[in-house]
Amino acid sequence: MSQRLASCSCGQLTAQVVGEPVRVSICHCLACQRRTGSVFGQQARFRREDVALSGTSSEYVRVGDEGSRVRFHFCPHCGSKPEGLEAYLAIPVGAFADPSFPAPSVSVYEERMHGWVVPPADAEHIP
Repeated sequence: MSQRLASCSCGQLTAQVVGEPVRVSICHCLACQRRTGSVFGQQARFRREDVALSGTSSEYVRVGDEGSRVRFHFCPHCGSKPEGLEAYLAIPVGAFADPSFPAPSVSVYEERMHGWVVPPADAEHIP
């Protein structure tokens, strides 16, 4: 069974994960663009019981377009973050610093996608 370690930039907040992600997705919504400072957010979703967090985090809660709440936990020292869901924990793929990480299988909010971005052809495409 695979094991991966994600960490914030300063290394204070870490996530040790066991097994493969349930889903790897990219989100083109404007909130993810602002949050990441990039043209999309990319996250890997793991079952919460497969993730061991270590370190201190602060929390920010954002209300999505459809009214659902998303909790973002981030390192209070450097700002890097995993995202909290009820049964899952979504971790930004970049926190793994692993170029061989699996490609996204889902691409959401594509109507807000930058014209030069090309998601994987075999991904589920959600406008």
